[in-house]
Amino acid sequence: MQRRGGEQDRRRGAWGAPLAATVTATAAALAAALPAPAAHAAHGPSVDAKGAYLMDAGSARPLWAKDATGKRPMASTTKIMTAVVVLDTPGVNLERQIEIKQSYRDYVQRTGASTADLRTGDKLTARQLLYALMLPSGCDAAYALADAFGTGPDEAARTKSFVSKMNARARQLKLRGTNYDSFDGISSAGRNYSTPRDLAELSRHALRSATFRTVVSALNTQQKAKNVNRLYTWYNTNKLLGSYRGVTGIKTGTTTASGPCLVFAAQQGGRSVVGVILNDPAKRYPDAAEMLDYAFKKRTPLKLRRLPSAAHED
Repeated sequence: MQRRGGEQDRRRGAWGAPLAATVTATAAALAAALPAPAAHAAHGPSVDAKGAYLMDAGSARPLWAKDATGKRPMASTTKIMTAVVVLDTPGVNLERQIEIKQSYRDYVQRTGASTADLRTGDKLTARQLLYALMLPSGCDAAYALADAFGTGPDEAARTKSFVSKMNARARQLKLRGTNYDSFDGISSAGRNYSTPRDLAELSRHALRSATFRTVVSALNTQQKAKNVNRLYTWYNTNKLLGSYRGVTGIKTGTTTASGPCLVFAAQQGGRSVVGVILNDPAKRYPDAAEMLDYAFKKRTPLKLRRLPSAAHED
C-alpha cells in the first residue's frame, strides 16, 4: 500500500454543542449509560492494534484505552491536523481558488504517495481541496493546501511554515505527545507521530467545525474544477463509513512504519464517540466496530462496503 501520510462552528448537535452545556445537561446520563473508564481495560474490547483509544465526544471522558499515550507514526491521519490548520485560519475563505502546480503531481509520483490525481493548471477552491485531502487521502491536495496557507517566498518555505503551524496548533490544543514533520504523513525524518489520546482530542476539536463534519462524512463526492471542464470523483477510503450504523468519519492512514491506522467517530441514540486505532496489522475495521459496540453497549452488524476498483486504498 502506498505511503500516506477559523471555521469553528461550535453550534448545535452532538459534535457542535458547547462543552459546558453538554456536561451540565448529560453528565448524569453519561455516567449511567456509558461503559466503565479505561481503568477496566481487561473487560473492554479485544483489539490487535498496538495503540487505541475510545472517548465520549461530549464530555471527553475516556471509555477505554490501550497504550493511550504511546507515541507512534500516524500516516495519513496527519491530514486531520492539515484540515484543522486550514479551518482554524482566522477569516478563512474556503471559496479561495488554488491553482494546481506540476510540483504537487511530481511530489506524489516521486514519493509513491496517495493522490487525488489533481491536474496541473486546474483551479479548485480550498473547500474542494479539503474533500481531495480527506476522501482519497490526496497528498497532492495536502501539498496544495500547505503551499497556499503557508507563508514564505517559495514552496519550500511555505510548506515548512505550514508544518510549523501544525505544531503550534498541537501545542495550543495541549497535544503533548504529538509532533509533525510533514503536511501529509510522509515522514522523511521519522518525527511525525502522535498518540491515540491526542488524535482523539484533535478529532473532537475538528468535529466542532460543520465543514469538517460534512467533508469526512461523505462517502464520495464530485467536484468540478473552476477554470476548466473537468469533473473529479473521489471516494472515501474509510470503509467503516457506510458499513456500521452511525459512523460519521474520520480518516484512514497506512505506511510501512505506522501500519494500518484509523480515526473514527460515530453517533447512536444521541450519544457520540471518537475512536483511534494505531498500527492494527490485520483488522482495523472489525476492531473499530468492536470498540463501538462496547461504547454503545450493543452489537451492530458490520458489512464492509467495497471501494470501486479505480478508487484509492489507504
